[in-house]
Amino acid sequence: MNIKLIAIGKTDNKALQSLIDDYTKRLSFYIKFELEVIPDIKNVKNLSESQQKEKEGELILAKITPTDQLILLDENGKNFSSVGFSEELQKKMNSGVKTLVFVIGGPYGFSDMVYAKAQGKISLSLMTFSHQMVRLFFIEQLYRGFTILKNEPYHHQ
Repeated sequence: MNIKLIAIGKTDNKALQSLIDDYTKRLSFYIKFELEVIPDIKNVKNLSESQQKEKEGELILAKITPTDQLILLDENGKNFSSVGFSEELQKKMNSGVKTLVFVIGGPYGFSDMVYAKAQGKISLSLMTFSHQMVRLFFIEQLYRGFTILKNEPYHHQ
């Protein structure tokens, strides 16, 4: 199985980007992982919230193939413990999913088109985090999930 994380807008904080790179490298020992960044939309000041979500949605859906399984990182998604998330990853691998795609949307969330294509939604927390920080938190949780599956000492119960 491959895992892809799609995110809108680049990470401009060098410290965060360094940590994202570190966990991406660690994760590569367990699974083929790719972080794909969709550039910020230009001239958003001239767009309504819904127009911005539609444009971002079109860009997101252009990155998805028909065989991909699409999971949205969404505040209204299912909550998992780290162990529960690792079990969910194992289920996806066992089910024969070729590419599991997670998406971090733009500042206003996802368009209806993206919600319609998604096979699931997960929430990292009831709290709100910056989109740049969510990338780090999510990649770290992927890494943590694989260390749990391998019974490695990274995660403590």
